[in-house]
Amino acid sequence: MKTLRILIGLILATAVLRAADPQESDYYKITTFDTPPGTALEVGSIELLPDGKLALGTRRGEVWTVSNADSDPANVKYQIFASGQHEILGLAYKDKSLTITNRYEVARLTDTDGDGRADKFETVCDQWGVSGDYHEYSFGSRFDKDGDLWVVLCLTGSFTSQVPFRGWCVRVKPDGTMVPTCSGIRSPGGIVVNYDNEVYYTDNQGPWHGACTLQHLIPGTFQGHPGGNKWYDLAPNMGPRPVDPIPEAFQQGHKKGTPDPDRMDAERKRIKELVPPVVYMVHGKIGNSSSFIVPDLSDGKFGPFSKQMFIADQSHSNISRVFIEEVNGIKQGVVFPFRKGFKSGLIGGRMNEKGQLFAGGSDRGWGAKGGQPFSFERLDWTGKVPFEVHEMHAKPDGFELTFTEPVDEKTAGDPASYSAREFIYAYREEYGGGEVDDKFPKVTKAVVSADKKSVRLTLEKLTQGDIHELHFDGVRSADGRPVLHPIGYYTLNEIPAK
Repeated sequence: MKTLRILIGLILATAVLRAADPQESDYYKITTFDTPPGTALEVGSIELLPDGKLALGTRRGEVWTVSNADSDPANVKYQIFASGQHEILGLAYKDKSLTITNRYEVARLTDTDGDGRADKFETVCDQWGVSGDYHEYSFGSRFDKDGDLWVVLCLTGSFTSQVPFRGWCVRVKPDGTMVPTCSGIRSPGGIVVNYDNEVYYTDNQGPWHGACTLQHLIPGTFQGHPGGNKWYDLAPNMGPRPVDPIPEAFQQGHKKGTPDPDRMDAERKRIKELVPPVVYMVHGKIGNSSSFIVPDLSDGKFGPFSKQMFIADQSHSNISRVFIEEVNGIKQGVVFPFRKGFKSGLIGGRMNEKGQLFAGGSDRGWGAKGGQPFSFERLDWTGKVPFEVHEMHAKPDGFELTFTEPVDEKTAGDPASYSAREFIYAYREEYGGGEVDDKFPKVTKAVVSADKKSVRLTLEKLTQGDIHELHFDGVRSADGRPVLHPIGYYTLNEIPAK
């Protein structure tokens, strides 16, 4: 009996200690809204309106306007703005009209009589193909500085391209002209025009994608999946069709010392148009189905991560944080876990000027960890600063970490507080794939800066093209707190020269 009491006491003490550890909810609070009765509000896109309202585009082809979503959830009101569309996965407001991207067109919706419902529907552009396949989704951005709207078009069935420009990014000009812009798209989940007018989209695991990715859309580039390259004859502005990537994985018998053909880094040398993923959203750990991209432009109202990107996952019902830098002219960066616990699979998202991140989605078709069939929620910063790695910069022989708060010099300066691993995903035609080519470079040195806000790490070796998984489990803040998310995954496309 005495042994049992001791065991129960130890269990209770452990539970108390765990409860005292910092939690995501201490820093970022999720508010769940009730949704209109009688409809499945499967949010596919969100846009801000000038009167403080939101517009929600849904997978069911509706547009709703929402009032008071920035305040007490009891005050939220919904009004149907339009219906009869198909999978609205893009919304952009301009000149008193909402421009939507649905499966088969970009259209402009206007309320001309002021009753809160659209009564004027105009096709802006419908110059891409639709076969009727379930997977031919179309994701639209907001307008860039030239007034263009960028659209990424899913492949047919997520594998092939049966109608024109499936597997492409196109731009829709203000006059409705469609400009083919990038090939190599597979199965996008979101797209954004960033604060610097750079355009990014998320792609999902499948053929030629070992994991979900964040991709940089540069006109004229090839993004990795050759299925849609058959349409280059319809895109003379793009130049000649790129050479196809080598389909076989882990080829046996290629010459020793020659580049391994299932490495993205090797194929970049062979296919000049190929742009590598900015970040791999590591499969099963960060997520399984990347979706919306939201940059933090709130000037500190969403916490200490100004101008970083927040990327949602439909399958894991979570949001991750991404820091990007440019090395040798190529975008690359690191992804950190950020906030889990949303009620359904996230698809549409948007942040307002108050630093409130609105998110919604559904689990229809794939399921989601959140467990609910659809949701509409808000994420707010509580005002407390989490102890996190704020930025992770590549260096010639390691990485430099900056933190949100000063570190404890003893733990942060001890190489034993860190551990590293490298791996890749094979760039191959097969669907998905595991983490391969493991390496475990030792962290040999950790030097804390004078202001105790950054640490310069030296590693035994860096491998170009690999994902560098770095753990910070032993690091503590100056007041003794552990790092809230003590892991980051850096995609090292390029190693800086100095």
